[in-house]
Order: sequence, then C-alpha cells, then structure tokens
Amino acid sequence: MQPRTLGLAPSFGFGDRLGLATPGHVEAMRRAGGVIRGIFPQQSIREMTRTQRSAAGVMRDAIQALQAERWADPFGADADHLKTPADIAVTAAAGFTFFTLDPSAEVDPDADSDNEATLRSKLGRAEAPWIEQYRGQSIGLANGTKVDLTEEACLRAAVKYGRAIKLAISLSAEVRRLMDTAGRDYEIELSVDETDHPTSLAEHYIIADQCLSNGVKLISLAPRFVGDFEKGVDFKGKIEALTTSLDDHAAIARLLGPYKLSLHSGSDKLSMYPALARATGGCFHVKTAGTSYLEALRVVARHEPKSFRRLIDFCRGRYETDKATYHVSATLKSAPEASAISSDQGLERIYLEMWSDVRPGRGFTSPGRQILHCTFGSVLTDPEWGPLVKGVVADHRDTYREVLADHFERHLRALTV
Repeated sequence: MQPRTLGLAPSFGFGDRLGLATPGHVEAMRRAGGVIRGIFPQQSIREMTRTQRSAAGVMRDAIQALQAERWADPFGADADHLKTPADIAVTAAAGFTFFTLDPSAEVDPDADSDNEATLRSKLGRAEAPWIEQYRGQSIGLANGTKVDLTEEACLRAAVKYGRAIKLAISLSAEVRRLMDTAGRDYEIELSVDETDHPTSLAEHYIIADQCLSNGVKLISLAPRFVGDFEKGVDFKGKIEALTTSLDDHAAIARLLGPYKLSLHSGSDKLSMYPALARATGGCFHVKTAGTSYLEALRVVARHEPKSFRRLIDFCRGRYETDKATYHVSATLKSAPEASAISSDQGLERIYLEMWSDVRPGRGFTSPGRQILHCTFGSVLTDPEWGPLVKGVVADHRDTYREVLADHFERHLRALTV
C-alpha cells in the first residue's frame, strides 16, 4: 500500500484538510468506475501550515484509510505547490511521488502590460538566455492552430517567466537528486496558473520546451486558462472560448510531450469538465482541495445546526483578512448573515449548495461557499472551532462519507466522456 507514479492516465486529486475524507473519496471512485486514477494523499505546504498538519501525517492518514477500505488500484500522492528545496525534502521523505512545482514567486506579472521599452530594460535581469532560440519561429499544431513566436511574444515570455523557468528547473533537479538517491520513481507537475492573465500559447510552448529540454520529468502542466476559476464555485466564463483554448493547449502538450493538462482550482467546475476531457483525449489531471472541507461543514450543518450558525458568523468575521491569498469575487454583502436566514435547511442551501445549474456556461455560484472556503485555516486552527469541526465529522463519519461520495461522483462522471 504505497503511492506510485500514474503516467499519462487521467487522474484526479482529492485534497483532505481534516485527514478524514479518504473513505468518501474512495466510495466516489467506486461508484463512478471508469479509468480515472485517484491521488489521495494531496496537500500543499501552505495548507499543511494552515491546518497544522505534517507531510508524514497527511500520508499516514490517507494510507491507513486506504488500507481500511481495501483499496487495490494504483494511486498517487501529490506534494502540492512546492516552492523551495526544503519543501521538496520534507515531502520526498514522507513518500510522495507526484511533485507540483510552483515557481510563481519568480513570475513578473507586470510583463503582461509593460511597454516594449520597459520589457527591454528588464530583459537583462530575466535570466532567459534562450530567447534567441525561439524568436521568429511559427509552430504548427495538429489542430491547425499556429503558435507564432514573435519578437513581442518572446520578449514578454522571457521577462514574465525567465526566472520562474530557471527556478522550476532547479527545483526539479532537487527532486531528481532525492528520488534517485532513494531509488524511487517520481513525476513532476508544473504550476503556472496563479497569474491574473491567461497563459498564452507562446508562453506555454516556451515554458514546457525549456523544462523538457533541461531534463524536467514533466507529466503535467497547469496553465492559467481563459475565464475565471474561482474557489468553491463553478467555472465562470464562455465555454466556447474555453473549449478553443483547451484544444490549443492540449495540442501543444501532445506535440512536446505528451504530458497531461492540469486543472488547478478544479473543485466544482462541472460545467467545463466535458470540454477538458474531450480536448485532452483523457490526458488530464484535476486537482481539488477545499471542496472536501466544505462537505465537512455540511456535516456540521446537518448534525449541529446551532453551531453551524455561529461558525458562519466566525467565518464572516475572518473573510476580509483570509481572502487575500485567493481569487474570489464574493463579498460579505453578497451573502446574508446567519441571523437573517430562518431555517436550518436554508442556511445549508445558501452557504453550501452549488448544484443549481451545471449546464455549460450556466454554473451556479455561491458567495456563501466562498466565504466558508477561504476561512478554513482560521477555523481549523481556532481553539474552539477546529476541535468542534473535527469532532463532529469524526462522530458522523457515515454522513461525511455519503456527502463526499455524492459530491465527487458528480465530478468524476462529468469527466468521463
């Protein structure tokens, strides 16, 4: 019962911030069937810090649950959003096999809007000696799209991602060193999705080509796609535009790799899952995290409704501070206070429900879910609320298993086309 590499098989990452969600994740996988592989131990360093968990603890909780469930299929383990060699060392020692590298600290987001003079003034500090290699090329993709590596496209890519590419290659070398020393196989995912503007085709091509030519064992790449991928709600944008973008990015991944396209902030984006599955031909990875925590709060809402009311008040008091690191649009005014909602069922619907409409481009958005989503760290580390939430879920494991199974069966079936 050890995680392994999953290769190009379609895969789905289940985040578990309480260490109690794996049985529900397994039940969803069994109900959905199909060929999607599960990644059960998955947590970022940021999440571990906010939930006061360790890499070893995340791995232990998932493995013990998988053993109890008699899970026999291959599964992976994702050390998410790694930024430093120290992050890599602690997760490699814990047995993780899938390393998501996040060089976003070295991305220059201003490059998207800088004028040419500013870009040229920054080029010397961008550490992108490869720029001459790409200038003037036009890459034909199998779907008929051309990736034009113009002077401007290369200049912006160099300034925006030059230092980030260098960091990603360095972090990958550290993963390789540690895993080769341990005699263990591994996979690399690269995250470049945490930017304000979508990843251009030229940027995708250059980033992936540089990583692959420098020995990065790239199994998946997470671009910033068009549209909005906010936490806790469905995709917001035009499915037609997203479908075209997915087709193009998937064509680059097939040309250079193949490697999987990865969807971060993948929780609850059911309206666009079929487009992702079709564009990639099933060569995808979807990463979820906070949605399992929200289903834990559903357990609290059903078994301790009075506590859930007070918890909403606590989360509303923390939201303005805690949302700083998230891409969300909810405001406190967009969701009513708990005292303004008379029924317990209404409280759950307004703050946790999201299945109102999952037709393409018509996904339901819930400000209440976003408020609860962003404040998970404050809740789980609070001396009152952390033990209460964990205690209620631990006392009602059957309910948690059932709501998770229902929730994720919807996800997995939407990805199977």
